[in-house]
Amino acid sequence: MSERPEDRQDCDDRDVVVTGIGLVSCVGEGVEAHLAALAGGPAGVSRAGPWETGRFAPYPVRPAPALELSTQIPKKSDQRQMEPWQRLGVYAAGAALDSAGMKDDAELKARTHVIVAAGGGERDWDVDGQVLTAMRTHAAPDVLLNERLMSDVRPTLFLAQLSNLLAGNIAIVHGVTGASRTFMGEEQAGVDAIRIAHARIASGQTDVFLVGGSFNAERADSILAYALGRLAYAGPPAALADRTAPGFVLGSGGAFLVLEARAHARARGARILAEIAAVGSARTGRGEGALAETLGRLFDETGTGADARIVSGALGLPARDDAERAVLAARAPGATPIVTQDLVGHLMEAHAPAGVALAAGLIAAGEAREAAVTSIGHQRGAGLVRLRAA
Repeated sequence: MSERPEDRQDCDDRDVVVTGIGLVSCVGEGVEAHLAALAGGPAGVSRAGPWETGRFAPYPVRPAPALELSTQIPKKSDQRQMEPWQRLGVYAAGAALDSAGMKDDAELKARTHVIVAAGGGERDWDVDGQVLTAMRTHAAPDVLLNERLMSDVRPTLFLAQLSNLLAGNIAIVHGVTGASRTFMGEEQAGVDAIRIAHARIASGQTDVFLVGGSFNAERADSILAYALGRLAYAGPPAALADRTAPGFVLGSGGAFLVLEARAHARARGARILAEIAAVGSARTGRGEGALAETLGRLFDETGTGADARIVSGALGLPARDDAERAVLAARAPGATPIVTQDLVGHLMEAHAPAGVALAAGLIAAGEAREAAVTSIGHQRGAGLVRLRAA
């Protein structure tokens, strides 16, 4: 049994604690809505929130919820210039700041650092299709392509969708103007965003970070890319354990966390939701058994015990899921993992932040004393984040 935080002798001023959570997905907004869905058990989780089964058939997705954007992005001009994934991220970041009691503290936000896990932005799928269609019958397709690049697919249009503009829009909309970094690299970007923030706070380099990511699943180009790689699930809506075909279900959403040094959080009277005790991250090999070996090592490195509540980043890809199941059977026997994909879909860069948000919410609600969040990359990489009551 994990010990109570008040009984521990290892509390330290540089402990990294979670003081704010912003979570948006098909389930809705806020960690409370997500915990309520979890309370329904596996069947309730698989039905939580809507499924979109028509627009991208045969590939279902978990769509973004209807949000009152003006509550977190007041200016319509700001809303219009952002692509959907940026709106989801900026909204979730604002919700995390609200949760941490920081929204109106300009001085604190000015020294808050930001790490964003982000993809490469969104393309104008309709324009791409028009250009490719026209090139098929044009006498000089190269000339046509150059002409269309100068008009419809201008570099300036793409620059408005660059990955680091999520951090820029967070600065503009919310006034978070400390140093910012953007990590790219799908699932592993989310793990490393948390890892770097944790390490810098623990070492005393800074006191407070806003960390997270977002993903828009409702994009034909993304679904096509993963479908061509035989990674996207094609079938009727179902929980991961009940699917008859391999693949993940993409989900639209955003997840951000406010992380602080324990002493910093106490000094400003913030509510501490959970402590991030350790973050493990590794690039896995390609050979048989490589993922299981890596996950087992991360359990050792993070000091994760057998009684930790497991929040699983299982993907729906048999070889990788089998490796995770084998490790969990050995390291956390009897555990019934919460599968984040069943609840919110696969959020790619926001995959790990969403899992940590759920785990912190479980601990803050008294439903767990310790939790371990796994993040499994669909190609390479793995992560493990251990949280405990603070």
